[in-house]
Amino acid sequence: MVNSPYQIYQQSSVQTANGGKLIIMLYEGAIRFTKLGIDAVHNRKYDAANTNFLKAQAIINELIASLNFNYPISNDLVKIYEYMLHCLIQANVKKNATIAEEVVAHLMDLLGTWKQVSNGTAGNHQAAVDSI
Repeated sequence: MVNSPYQIYQQSSVQTANGGKLIIMLYEGAIRFTKLGIDAVHNRKYDAANTNFLKAQAIINELIASLNFNYPISNDLVKIYEYMLHCLIQANVKKNATIAEEVVAHLMDLLGTWKQVSNGTAGNHQAAVDSI
C-alpha cells in the first residue's frame, strides 16, 4: 500500500519520539477525537460520535498501559484515566457532549503538565518521563 508523505512523516514521528513525546502525542490524539465526538453529538451524527469516542477511549487505554507503577504518581493517574474512560462511555451512550467536555478539560490539564515535564521545566521528574 502506498503511503502519502504525510503518513510516512507521522509514522516516522511516532517511531523516533521519546517516551515523553509519545505521551504528549497520545494526549493530543485523545483530545482531538473527544472534540470530534462532541462536535458529532452537537450535529446529531451519532455514528461519528461513537467512532470518535471509541478512538479516544482506545488512546486512554494506551495511556493506562504506558504507566510505570514504580512511580507512585501512576496510581493516581490510573484512577484519573479510568474516570475519563467512564465519562467517555457515558457521553457515548447518552450522546451527552457536556460529559465529554469534562474529559477534554482533564486531558488539556494533563497535557500541559506533561509538556512541562517533557521540557524539563517541572523539576526532577525528567527521569520518570525517560523511563516510559
